[in-house]
Amino acid sequence: MNNRELIPQTEWESKVKAIQQATKDDLDNHADAKKELSRELIRAVDERIPGDKFGVLFSGGIDSSLIALLLKKAGKDFTCYTLGFKNDDTKAPEDVEEALKSAKELGLNIKTKILDLKEAEMLIKKTAKILGIDLNNVVNVGVGGVVIGCIEMAKKDDVKFLFSGLGSEEIFAGYQRHKLAKDRQAECWKGLIAMHERDLLRDNAIANAENITLLTPFLDEKIIAAAMRVPAKYKMDDENSKIILREVAEDFGLSKNIAWRGKRAAQYGSRLDKAIDKLARKNKFKFKKDYLKSLN
Repeated sequence: MNNRELIPQTEWESKVKAIQQATKDDLDNHADAKKELSRELIRAVDERIPGDKFGVLFSGGIDSSLIALLLKKAGKDFTCYTLGFKNDDTKAPEDVEEALKSAKELGLNIKTKILDLKEAEMLIKKTAKILGIDLNNVVNVGVGGVVIGCIEMAKKDDVKFLFSGLGSEEIFAGYQRHKLAKDRQAECWKGLIAMHERDLLRDNAIANAENITLLTPFLDEKIIAAAMRVPAKYKMDDENSKIILREVAEDFGLSKNIAWRGKRAAQYGSRLDKAIDKLARKNKFKFKKDYLKSLN
């Protein structure tokens, strides 16, 4: 992902399985687990800082806020980018509202954009075209549209590198399916393998089309290994997800309000999914997926 060259599915699967075979969830001491994760997070972010201008895809949630905080601690100058949709009868996009709060608290430079329905339609059509028939679905267009919208803002600032929090949900058990799984660690490994088809193909297509590089520290091999050495009991309980990551973020100086913020997926937090729904109905489609298919 970091050089816009995506390895094939089989190679990705082999790589994840190789990490899995070499990894045991043996960081059972809570303090040692936090120490190991802290060290690897700093390294993974540090090693990806480019020599050129860069920015952060920013939602104000734990992943993007932690990345931004570590970049700030490294003394780097960068801008955060956040996108949302709002129409007359829709609520303000929560990701934009939360991103502005987090950026203010952390002292970050931030640029936001809230699309109206016409602007959202243009972005959705562009996203569907970039993704093509094979990748055009409701989730990919919803998530990908947010990424493309932020990229468009970043390119106006001559930014060619953007940090992304992709991968955190899988290695730190951030999804409902992790909570429902009998073996949460096994579900994390399964989700990592599935990321190639579910996330990496989409983001790689966008990065190549937009001539921009997405930097993904949470997909660093050593970060994956460190996170997966941490037992599931430190990642998730009946109430919270990504627990140890939130604790580490607090140790770095992230406030409890930001570190423990509950966050919806990008397409919902930005309300771009709501725009897709409105456009589907406006164009006489019963289902969002049929509207999106009509765009290719």
